[in-house]
Formats: sequence, C-alpha cells, structure tokens
Amino acid sequence: MSDSYRLSKDPIEEQGPVNLVGNTIRALRLQKNLSQQELSAKLETLAVYVCRGSISRIEDKQRKVSDRELYAFSKIFRVPMEDLIDKED
Repeated sequence: MSDSYRLSKDPIEEQGPVNLVGNTIRALRLQKNLSQQELSAKLETLAVYVCRGSISRIEDKQRKVSDRELYAFSKIFRVPMEDLIDKED
C-alpha cells in the first residue's frame, strides 16, 4: 500500500485537547462547590458512570466526552448542552 493510502491519526487529536467542554465542566463544578467525586456520584444517579479520575481527564481535556455524558452534565448543571462548549476553543 502506498503512503497516500495510509490512514493517519485524527489531526484534532494530534493538536492536543480531545474535548471542547473541559474548562466549562471544571468551572461549573467549582461554582457548585462539588468535588470531582461528588460530580461522579451525581452522574451515577443518571445512570452515567464516570469515575473521579475520568472527570479529572475530562477537565484536563485528555478524555473524550460521549453525547450521553454531555447530556448528563447539562442536566446536573442545569445549562443547555451548547453552553458547555468552551468559548475559547
């Protein structure tokens, strides 16, 4: 197979951040005075299982966020999903 047909990595992933919501999730969590563990427990009540370590990686933009997780965050923080997207990204 020639080089022109090889699959390359996603250019967005190569640039660094893998989500657009990390800064906002952290800011909203701190605004609500929630620990990462408390946020994890709130997600669990919505049948969304994200451990404390994964919340840390989401906030550091090192972990992707599924649509179900995004929806759960919007419900917990009582904001529309589109408001979770970081404005500077």
